[in-house]
Amino acid sequence: MPKLIVVTREGEEREIMGEAGLSVMEVIRDAGIDEVLALCGGCCSCATCHVHVDPEFAAKLPKMSEDENDLLDSSADRDATSRLSCQIELTDALDGMKVTIAAED
Repeated sequence: MPKLIVVTREGEEREIMGEAGLSVMEVIRDAGIDEVLALCGGCCSCATCHVHVDPEFAAKLPKMSEDENDLLDSSADRDATSRLSCQIELTDALDGMKVTIAAED
């Protein structure tokens, strides 16, 4: 099981283990971290699961879709490492990835 490091909005760092094949959003939700609302349930139709990916891992992720890019444009907290956590599949290659939950819009 890959490890995911999640930094909450308050700056608390939590290490959680996730099942490979689940989305990062699902792993965060299943760990009981309620800052990721994921109102659309992972359908890439909202931006309530916005995270900032550690730059070391950002380059390892698949290119974002046009839909994801458009949704992130609606966030005032978007930066170069912004992604929707529902669109990142947790894999063994991402073991140890750190994500920071974006500010609430």
